[in-house]
Amino acid sequence: MMAVSAAAGAATWVYVANADSQDISVLQLDRAAGILRPVTTVPVGGTAMPMVVSRDKRFLYVALRSQPFRAVTFAIDGATGGLKKLGEAALADSMANIDLDASGRWLFAASYGGNKITVNSIGSDGTVGAVQQLIPTAPNAHAIHPDPAGRYVFATSLGGDNLSSWRFDGATGTLSANDPALVNVAPAKTGPRHFVWDQSQTHVYLVNELDGGLDVFAYDAGRGTMRHLQRTTVMPAGFSGKPWAADLHLSPDGKYLYGSERTSSTLTTFKVDAATGLLQTVGQTATEKTPRGFAVDSSGRFLIAAGQDSHGVSLHPIDGATGVPGAPSRLPAGKNPNWIEIVDFP
Repeated sequence: MMAVSAAAGAATWVYVANADSQDISVLQLDRAAGILRPVTTVPVGGTAMPMVVSRDKRFLYVALRSQPFRAVTFAIDGATGGLKKLGEAALADSMANIDLDASGRWLFAASYGGNKITVNSIGSDGTVGAVQQLIPTAPNAHAIHPDPAGRYVFATSLGGDNLSSWRFDGATGTLSANDPALVNVAPAKTGPRHFVWDQSQTHVYLVNELDGGLDVFAYDAGRGTMRHLQRTTVMPAGFSGKPWAADLHLSPDGKYLYGSERTSSTLTTFKVDAATGLLQTVGQTATEKTPRGFAVDSSGRFLIAAGQDSHGVSLHPIDGATGVPGAPSRLPAGKNPNWIEIVDFP
C-alpha cells in the first residue's frame, strides 16, 4: 500500500514496530469514525522493537535488536504519515528501550542482554550519531527515561530489582551517579520493567514483569529521589498462571493508568487519586494475545494494543465515564508487533 494524504484538518498517524517481519506498519486513526486505516508498510532491515518520536514530531527513531545493532532515523511526513529514512547509527548492544532528552540532542538506550545503558549523540539534522557514554548496570537493564524536568535519568534493572538514578548534564549529554544511586524495589524477584511520571512530576508508576506488581512512588523532582507509597497488581483476580506484565501508560488527563499483562492477554485500568496519586483498580479488558506494547491517544478516547502472538492490533474505545477500554475493533499488523507510537498533526 502507498501512503495516502489525510483529509483536510488534523491527522493522527499510528506507527507499529513489527519485530519478526522487520518493518513498521503505518496506520491512520480516524477518531470521528472510531477506526484504524492501514496506510503503508515500511521495511527497516532488522528486528524493529523500541521506538520514540521527537518532541517536534519531525523524527521517528527505531532501535533494531538484530545484528548489527543500530538506531534508524526516519523523517515523518505529517501530511501522509510516510517515513523517509535519513540514516542509521551503531548502538552498543541490543536495546530494549530508547528515549530522548528534552532538547532532542541525546538518545538514551537500555540493554537487557548487555546489562548496560548508553547515550548517543543526535546531530542538528536529527540523525543519531555515535555512542558518547556507556555505563554497566545491574542485570537486565530494561527501560530508561529522563524525568519531565530533564535533570535526572532513571533506568530499570529487571534482574537487579532496582532503578539506577543519574544526574544528567544536557550540555554534554553526560550521566553521573545520583545520591542515592539506586531505588530498590521490593520484594525481590519482581522484575521492574517500565515506568512513567504523572504530569505534576510528583509520582512515578512502575510495572514489574515477573510478579505483575505495580508500584507507586512519590517523586522529589528537586533531588531526583523516590519514596514508595503503594503496591497493587495488573494481574486479574483469581489468575493462577505465570505473570508476565509488560507495559503501562497514563491517560492524557492523568485520571487513569493502564497496564498490560501478556499471559492473560488483558489490560487493567486503575483510577488515579488526584490528591494522593494512589491507585484503585477499576477493571480488566481482554485484548490482543500477548500485549507487549500499547498506547493511549492524545484525546484519551482510544487505546491501541499490539499482540505479539496475534500479529494484530486492537483499537479499544475508552469509556469516558469509567476510563475502561471497551470491546475492540481489530486490524492485522506485521509479524510480532510490539511497540506503538501515536503522532498528531494539525
